[in-house]
Amino acid sequence: MRPKTLSAVAVAAAVLAVNVPAATAAPSPRESFFGGGLPLSAAPVTTTVASGVTLTSLSLGAKDAGDFWTVQVYLPGTVDGQLNTANTALGAKEIADRVVGALRAKGFEPRLEEVSSPAFADRPAGPVGWTVRVGRYATGAEATSALSTIRAAGFAGGTRYTAQDGTDAGAPQKVHVLRVDFREFGGTVGTDFGPTLNGTEKLTDLAAAAGAVAGVNAQWFYNSAPGGMYVKDGRLIGSATQGRGGIKITKGGRAVDVDAYTAHVRLRAGRETVEIDGVNRLPGEIWNCGGVGGDQPTEKPQHDLKCTDASELVLFTPEWGTPPAGAGAEAVLDAHDRVTAVNTSRGARVPAGGSTVQAIGESAAWLLGHVKAGDRLRVSERVEDSKGRRVPLTPDTTILQVGPTLVRDGKVNVNAVADGLIREGTDQTFTYNWALRSNPRSMIGMDGRGRLMLVVVDGRQDGYSEGLGIAQTGELMKLLGAREALNLDGGGSSVMVTSGTGIVNRPSDATGQRSLGNVLLVRP
Repeated sequence: MRPKTLSAVAVAAAVLAVNVPAATAAPSPRESFFGGGLPLSAAPVTTTVASGVTLTSLSLGAKDAGDFWTVQVYLPGTVDGQLNTANTALGAKEIADRVVGALRAKGFEPRLEEVSSPAFADRPAGPVGWTVRVGRYATGAEATSALSTIRAAGFAGGTRYTAQDGTDAGAPQKVHVLRVDFREFGGTVGTDFGPTLNGTEKLTDLAAAAGAVAGVNAQWFYNSAPGGMYVKDGRLIGSATQGRGGIKITKGGRAVDVDAYTAHVRLRAGRETVEIDGVNRLPGEIWNCGGVGGDQPTEKPQHDLKCTDASELVLFTPEWGTPPAGAGAEAVLDAHDRVTAVNTSRGARVPAGGSTVQAIGESAAWLLGHVKAGDRLRVSERVEDSKGRRVPLTPDTTILQVGPTLVRDGKVNVNAVADGLIREGTDQTFTYNWALRSNPRSMIGMDGRGRLMLVVVDGRQDGYSEGLGIAQTGELMKLLGAREALNLDGGGSSVMVTSGTGIVNRPSDATGQRSLGNVLLVRP
């Protein structure tokens, strides 16, 4: 571990000088990664983006001579599985022991390492599995060369940089904090997307088109469309992942509430009422799972996992663009929910102000048997918070379901299980790579002074900025002063722009900023 480059007193003084609070009380076990203060390696730099909008860039930690590249040898799913096609980064000790023995038999010197998870709000700290690693290399190129040799010997694997294991509080980090003080700023903070939901756009293009003073990426996206509940200007235009964390934004960004949300959309045809499975997504594909019934392999949230359902009803609104074509059935509704056509295949355009309801599998048979042209259908929506209370969808309401939750009521609060970060089953490779290891992250929150916060931490850039695990991201937001905070899409999607600078951070993709499903913009 590298030492902090500033004393605790100096850190607190430097941080407070730019209104980035340092912790003063002893941290709880769940908040102890940074030891109650940020390891600043240089004085924070704050610039004014617009009246009431500031950008503070922080440099934390430093590169350590003890950090190195290594080869991570993948483990098979079972103790007798094939080694050359193994694809899990960690597993049970008996499986890891077998791989260690096989490597030694081929002349390699492997290391067996146990991986543990920090405590989350709904899961205690504890071991999650074992990894097998070989070698210590100064560069990624050397590790890649060694990986080729190991693969040639009949094993599978990848390369890792140890400073990105998510266990080193002194690892180098570049953090960019945008604060919007509505006591001085007269504009708004809200979401935007391109011409249609079904398509992606770059943040720089969307910000320029809107004349925004700043912006960051927002939701993750699948099949070129945002994933998770998306309410914009009071309209529900994205399916819910039932029970996942989200943020409700009202008063143009002046009020935010982090909570868990569910949504129920129902279709009434005559005397029968059925639940619509999704809104503005491909029928049969439920990314992040957490659907309303019949989904396989689970109906619980599982981040970045695609569940499926062969029988679904999906509502499409004009925001989507051209709905997908395919087998099944559909009803076309005008602006008054009057059925103008019932088709035995899918793909009709959405009428202005109207909608279409697409159906596949058994749901297609139901639709054809219960709906005919001229019928007046009723589509009802109900969004609820974690306490089951109805959330009014006023024209001033925006909800982005992303997650996980990071800070609630001033306390670090990451619901890793409820938000689907912990994989069901024995293979915890996803949990390890996405939630525990260091990655670029983007966040939104509100601090104790009522200022909206948009934050980006760069990552996957060895020696420059390694990124953070999810638990550490929650602690960072608390130390930055957040009373409420939510994780946004991250990885290569993490990007922040201002009108004066352009792209503020260093996106981790080699090609630069990604095209995104939707974004958060600070508009004058």
